[in-house]
Amino acid sequence: MNNSRPPFPPFTKQSAEQKVQAAEDAWNTRDPAKVALAYTEDSVWRNRDAFLEGREAIEEFLTAKWRRELDYALRKELWAFDGNRIAVRFQYECHDADGRWWRSYGNELWEFSENGLMCRREASINDVRIEEGDRRIFGPRPKSEYGIPFPIR
Repeated sequence: MNNSRPPFPPFTKQSAEQKVQAAEDAWNTRDPAKVALAYTEDSVWRNRDAFLEGREAIEEFLTAKWRRELDYALRKELWAFDGNRIAVRFQYECHDADGRWWRSYGNELWEFSENGLMCRREASINDVRIEEGDRRIFGPRPKSEYGIPFPIR
C-alpha cells in the first residue's frame, strides 16, 4: 500500500491546486475504497453532524453516502492554503431515490501529514433543492475546465 500522496506540504499555490483537483477527481469516481486511501489511518473528520475517526469509518461513511446520493458529481475550488493546510469551497449535485435533485454547497478545512495524506477534514454543507433542468454539474470535470472557478449560483 502506498503510504504517501504527493504533492507534499508545505503547499505552494500550484501544489495546493493540484491537491484540490486530485481530491475532486477521486471523489467523482464514487469509489469509497479509493477515496479513503487519501486519508491517514487515524484521520479525523467532521462532516455536517457526523464525527468520524479512521480510514475504515471514512470508507463506510462514503459507501452509505453514495448509496443515498445518486449520480453524484462534484466541483472543488481552492480557497486558501498555508503550510500543511488547505481551505476549499465546493458544490455537488445528486438526486435521491425519489428522483429529487439537490445542489450542496460547502466549505472544507483540510490538514495534511508530512506524507501528503489528509489527517483532518472538517466540512460544513448546505443543501438546496433544485429542479433537474437547473443542474449544471454533469459528471467529472473535463480536463479542459481544470482551474476554472465554478460560479456560486
